[in-house]
Amino acid sequence: MLDSLITIKKNDSDNMLGSLQLLYKQVEEVALVAEKLRTPSSYKKIERIVVCGMGGSSIGTHVIKSLYHRQLKYPLEIVNGYDLPGYVNAKTLVIGSSYSGTTEEVVSCVEKAREKKAKIAVICAGGTLAEFAQKYGYPALIFTTENNPCGSPRMGLGYSIVGQLILFSKLGVFKISSKQIKEIIKAIALYDTMYGVMTPELENPAKQLARKTIDRSVWYVASEHLLGNAHVAANQMNENGKRFGGYFALPELNHHLMEGMLYPKSNVKNVLFVMIESGLYHDRAQKRYAITKKVLQKNSIMHKTFVPKENDVLFQAIECLVFFSYVSYYSALLKKIDPTAIPFVDYFKKEMGK
Repeated sequence: MLDSLITIKKNDSDNMLGSLQLLYKQVEEVALVAEKLRTPSSYKKIERIVVCGMGGSSIGTHVIKSLYHRQLKYPLEIVNGYDLPGYVNAKTLVIGSSYSGTTEEVVSCVEKAREKKAKIAVICAGGTLAEFAQKYGYPALIFTTENNPCGSPRMGLGYSIVGQLILFSKLGVFKISSKQIKEIIKAIALYDTMYGVMTPELENPAKQLARKTIDRSVWYVASEHLLGNAHVAANQMNENGKRFGGYFALPELNHHLMEGMLYPKSNVKNVLFVMIESGLYHDRAQKRYAITKKVLQKNSIMHKTFVPKENDVLFQAIECLVFFSYVSYYSALLKKIDPTAIPFVDYFKKEMGK
């Protein structure tokens, strides 16, 4: 069924496929918007960075933090809540990241950042945050949502990831060139062809892995520069694939999770580990993957491995972003589930609004 465009579109009523296929256009759009962005020179006189966001609006920051861990000139913290750390002050850059621009936790943090006289920037599609930035003259990356037809923030990562990359570059946190942005766009297009719907299942590892997820909870394992990608993959599997799962960091998991395979006994039938490996990991980390898989085998736990083809950390992350986005999408289709609909999240927001 994954090779039938008619069947795919029948189960994809909100056109998530369109959002997947337009990921490269999201990057193009936010790069054009960013060309006009001007940041005050005082914004380079900082000591730390705090990015405030929820769900799909913050996982892009985790990708960046993982990728640029060694190059970061300042501590970078992600806040998923209503309050800022006590150390936030005038030498802190606080970025409010919200796809809609109205996420209540993010708005709360940005308001408190102003009270603490922090330096503030926002990335959003409009809403309260855009109005806030305009009122006080804060740097703002305001994108449209036309290249994300399904409307889900988790499928608008071209905006949030590359938007933040460019903002950080302008602030001197690390450097990313316009040439690299163009290469990112080309890489996304390439991997969309390889893992997209037009490549048949017999030749498509994303479709093949999705089939292994049927009736199993999915747990992603990654290290170093790809740990943020594991987080993205898990979130998308939760919301797109509607299945229980999450992610673990290696080597941390070797210090506790190894003893958690035995029970419940249903793990053998219900659990799938996806090992995101890389030849660019630390040598000792690579050795740990081989031994970890032996432990999983000893416990009869299903596991599959994905190794990106690229030999550069940034482009391995881009490849993983495209690959695992499609895996979650196909996982939903195999269960004849609409990948975009999030009825329980919508219910929760409605109840919170009362």
